[in-house]
Amino acid sequence: MEIVINSPVCEEEISKLKIGDRVLINGVIYTARDAAHKRLVELLDENKKLPIDVKNQIIYYAGPTPAKPNHVIGSAGPTTSGRMDAYAPRLLDLGLKGMIGKGLRSKEVIDSIIKNKAVYFGAIGGAAALISKSIVKAEVIAYEDLGSEAIRRLEVVNFPAIVIIDSKGNNLYEEGKKEFLRNFK
Repeated sequence: MEIVINSPVCEEEISKLKIGDRVLINGVIYTARDAAHKRLVELLDENKKLPIDVKNQIIYYAGPTPAKPNHVIGSAGPTTSGRMDAYAPRLLDLGLKGMIGKGLRSKEVIDSIIKNKAVYFGAIGGAAALISKSIVKAEVIAYEDLGSEAIRRLEVVNFPAIVIIDSKGNNLYEEGKKEFLRNFK
């Protein structure tokens, strides 16, 4: 079964999600990779306003390729989430409720997910062209000089994701490994 959520999201909606849930996201999400995250945290360090309000938002760790003619966006696959681990807790403390990427997260990020009642979604690497079909509008809103790593505001319809770490800290990567080992024995 797939669960449909709308972004921006609310804490109640996030708290119902469990690891392994297949989710379809509708609404607005933002792209940002490590270069953009670094700039966001530098702004916070300088007590300056961010170019986006992250409260109740979802950030997709992606650097889309340029759009082909008659397309909204190029390929838009996830990047390795660990590269944002140094920055994610600061954004979660500001109310960020979701992150989409691929790969493991640090203990600090998982602790911050629990503390802030957020969620980490996985998107399928290698499915960038397919994922881009769920993006109906894309516009650069900050750091255009970063090219593909600029912050983009995406409007999405049925953007596919899987809950990897839920708001209680349950981790699909760990639980999946345990389940495999139980079944293997």
